[in-house]
Amino acid sequence: MEEMDILEKCAYIKGLAEGLNIDNSKPEGKVLNAIIDLLSDITATVADMDDEVATLGDYIEEIDHDLGDVEEYLYDEECDCDDDCDCCDDDDCDCCCDEDCDCEDCEYMEAMCPSCGEQICFDNELDPQDLICPACGKAFADEK
Repeated sequence: MEEMDILEKCAYIKGLAEGLNIDNSKPEGKVLNAIIDLLSDITATVADMDDEVATLGDYIEEIDHDLGDVEEYLYDEECDCDDDCDCCDDDDCDCCCDEDCDCEDCEYMEAMCPSCGEQICFDNELDPQDLICPACGKAFADEK
């Protein structure tokens, strides 16, 4: 026999109660009918919530998939250094190389903002004194 869902179980209980010919004029009959009505209301509410949870689950799966695409785009960039550059590990490469790198092929450098202390990555060809911190908006040249 197939398992009944909550709506089917509630309908089954209602059918059993109707078959008993409960007398609504007696207190016991009023209580039983009120319990059955409450059970019907709760069942309908739970069924609606199940539908909403399923819909939200679908949305979460779509968002997760989209987020995966964004993460892949942002984090799966390969290092631009030549194979003979030993300044970065492929697994830990954030912006290719750090400021201590001796290789000439790296395009980026890192510097700490003198105002807010934020680490920023910038093009190797730029002078750090010409930079404006994206975190605090202050120019590096302003701080001496």
